[in-house]
Amino acid sequence: MAILWKHVRPSPSLLDRLKRHVTGGSYLLSRSFTTMEGHRPSIVHKRSLDILHDPWFNKGTAFSMTERDRLDLRGLLPPNVVSPDVQIERFMVDLKRLEVQARDGPSDPNALAKWRILNRLHDRNEVMYYKVLIANIEEYAPIVYTPTVGLVCQNYSGLFRRPRGMYFSAEDRGEMMSMVYNWPAEQVDMIVVTDGSRILGLGDLGVHGIGIAVGKLDLYVAAAGINPQRVLPVMIDVGTNNEKLLHDPLYLGLPQHRLDGNEYLAVVDEFMEAVFTRWPNVIVQFEDFQSKWAFKLLQRYRNTYRMFNDDVQGTAGVAIAGLLGAVRAQGRPMIDFPKQKIVVAGAGSAGIGVLNAARKTMARMLGNNEAAFESAKSQFWVVDAKGLITEGRENIDPDALPFARNLKEMDRQGLREGASLVEVVKQVKPDVLLGLSAVGGLFSKEVLEALKNSTSTRPAIFAMSNPTKNAECTPEEAFSIVGENTIFASGSPFSDVDLGNGCIGHSNQGNNMYLFPGIGLGTLLSGSRIISDGMLQAAAERLAAYMSDEEVLKGTIFPSISRIRDITKEVAAAVIKEAVVEDLAEGYHGMDARELRKLSEVELGEYVKNNMWCPEYPTLVYKQD
Repeated sequence: MAILWKHVRPSPSLLDRLKRHVTGGSYLLSRSFTTMEGHRPSIVHKRSLDILHDPWFNKGTAFSMTERDRLDLRGLLPPNVVSPDVQIERFMVDLKRLEVQARDGPSDPNALAKWRILNRLHDRNEVMYYKVLIANIEEYAPIVYTPTVGLVCQNYSGLFRRPRGMYFSAEDRGEMMSMVYNWPAEQVDMIVVTDGSRILGLGDLGVHGIGIAVGKLDLYVAAAGINPQRVLPVMIDVGTNNEKLLHDPLYLGLPQHRLDGNEYLAVVDEFMEAVFTRWPNVIVQFEDFQSKWAFKLLQRYRNTYRMFNDDVQGTAGVAIAGLLGAVRAQGRPMIDFPKQKIVVAGAGSAGIGVLNAARKTMARMLGNNEAAFESAKSQFWVVDAKGLITEGRENIDPDALPFARNLKEMDRQGLREGASLVEVVKQVKPDVLLGLSAVGGLFSKEVLEALKNSTSTRPAIFAMSNPTKNAECTPEEAFSIVGENTIFASGSPFSDVDLGNGCIGHSNQGNNMYLFPGIGLGTLLSGSRIISDGMLQAAAERLAAYMSDEEVLKGTIFPSISRIRDITKEVAAAVIKEAVVEDLAEGYHGMDARELRKLSEVELGEYVKNNMWCPEYPTLVYKQD
């Protein structure tokens, strides 16, 4: 691509840096050997990504491992080397698929086709791509992100044309420290990494999960103004337990079962050490790791590296903002949040993350002491696939244990271990029904009928599972059964509902994109060495307060996606302010921590805005090597 960014110099490859240490700066390239006519090697004057972006020389996944090492391509392609015949077969399968309309829920029958068109524009012209994305963010965010990105990941083998990001596989152990230098950018501000083990609510998609990392970073650029030359999507391929993929000859990842235990940790440890050695100031967002690893990896790294887990912490922050908004929608102050009775369906990484964050928020409002923290847990009833979680549950997940209900107390409420969701809603009469189960339709007619007896004047339903088909219920179901005073929010976008008589049932999208761009940008601009609970809490509270009282009372608890740049600016400013208060801020570029402390609210907002990249064509100047 011929476009260069302002103030960004193309970084030298590892080979170029090594050249400086060779005698007198001179470097003799190995001579090419002539073979049979028609099979002569082509002499190329580029390596690494330059090869992959050149249609004359790119072979994609057909590059042999020898060529990958020789051309600095190791890690820049999925690890499975495929033959030209398989590449052609994959293309033909994709061509046939184009003849069938791809659907992901009722919202848009042409979503995948739109993604293809946008992706081709991204391949040709990044400035124009982001200009289009920002200008039409409401229409295209669901295409580059949820729900369509789930469909993209499911079909990634057929959609793969050219690599975007890096792939660190189990076969690369011992090589990652050198592999990171295959990426050409001297500065990387943001990495989104996944191991593909739990993509949205779609399960183990293996190496195909790279699509979610690409989509997230598109929103970091569009919403937070992170420079697109300083973002890096990453797939850690440790295998897959998806038998369908393992038997698919077109699968692009390692055809082996997932590593586990210490072997798994060793791969992730090596990756983290490698990226932070090359880019000490990078921020790493963990995305769509299965629950068994999400919490462990978060606790393993959060006090050492600039990292966070969006499924655990981002989802929790958005849910907290929505829960506080629901309190405001009842005409009550946010300080009344600890009085809310909340039934949570789902005890995976997202569900437990929300529970922990909500409990901490309640405790802070109750006095921020141990007694308050203990008292807050009584406001939650957690239901998983086995029913209500109580202390009588055998082999209970340690992360869910703090929220297990006391058996004697449950007897008094007419409940028991394993009670169904319908039973729990009938007996508890909650203010909030929160779904993070990844089970589409879980909030059945019976469950919603039971919620009609809520003690709240405006019961809230959060059907937060993604993609669209995994939403616990639709807004039409919520408003038609529970009533027009319902507060409704979902993870994926739905249209508002016409309730008749000029009334509208607002369908709020409680999507993580309201928070993670601002958390990343705020951490970057503050220079904080870690991302603290306080910074995350500040982000959630700023989002909760973003809507006006008039908007909230009408049932709108999340803002329009069209305002995402301004929302991100406000959230980032709140994150920076909290980092300064906690004495974590070290400053960014010309703004040190002492100067950050002096900024007023208005000046802090301007500081954030001035550091957000905008897609404008710079003046180009050519200089020969």
